[in-house]
Amino acid sequence: MKGYGNMMKEAQKLQQQMQALQEEIAKRKVEATAGGGMVTVEANGKQELLSIKIDPEVINKDDAQMLEDLVLAACNEALRKSRDLVQQELTKLTGGLKIPGLGL
Repeated sequence: MKGYGNMMKEAQKLQQQMQALQEEIAKRKVEATAGGGMVTVEANGKQELLSIKIDPEVINKDDAQMLEDLVLAACNEALRKSRDLVQQELTKLTGGLKIPGLGL
């Protein structure tokens, strides 16, 4: 049963590392733009949107659809970058080993 005790210690160590990683990633930010920088969105590693900046030049009451599309595109890209960040950090922690159910 000595191996079981070591396995439990390793699992606890991994759990502590995961918690520390979650806290660190939550502080990290990614940024995405759309329309050549007309819309900029910032998100964190928890896939939360932090800010949206819109260049006043793109605001046109007669073409709200274009602005909506730019905001949507920038938001989706920021969230994709956030997910990529999490995946990269998880890969570092697990050494590339895929562990079912392990995610942030």
